[in-house]
Amino acid sequence: MKNFNLLISAPRFNETDAKAEIWFVLLLCGEKYPIISNLEYQGLITAFSNLPELEIIAKIKDILQHDPYFFKYVLKIVPVQFVCETNLDLIAKIIKQNYATYIDDHESFRITLKRRKNKLIERDVLINSVADLLENPVDLEQPDMIIRIELLGNFCGISFLESEDIVRPENRYSQEREEIR
Repeated sequence: MKNFNLLISAPRFNETDAKAEIWFVLLLCGEKYPIISNLEYQGLITAFSNLPELEIIAKIKDILQHDPYFFKYVLKIVPVQFVCETNLDLIAKIIKQNYATYIDDHESFRITLKRRKNKLIERDVLINSVADLLENPVDLEQPDMIIRIELLGNFCGISFLESEDIVRPENRYSQEREEIR
């Protein structure tokens, strides 16, 4: 799906269950017609809602405060503000036109790039071209804002986030992952 505002990760082969959970939680958040779609990548699904993505994240966090184990299959929910074709110039243009809305002059930033099946754009070239657009200080450890770029084949999701904007619910899969580490 090339129009989404949430990118959700789930354990491989459990995407159908995660889709049901996301559909239900979006209904609880007030979305009347959530659209949930598969991606060609195992463990990833997308969701589109007419509600603002950060409003959805806040409502999901509220649900998780009352019931930390609400999700059984959703591992992570990343809000996405912009979706575009995977094209270096287009990505840079979107970030240049919108970063001032999300990042104040004095705030530090970090660029997080997630590439899936995309070798057309080199990692360093993309990160450097985006970083060159901003005069803000870079902080790789504790940035005020994160510019998250998700390359999903020939389309891309772009987010301007604070670290707490990404939801990582507790469930048996997240606990198993922690035990492995």
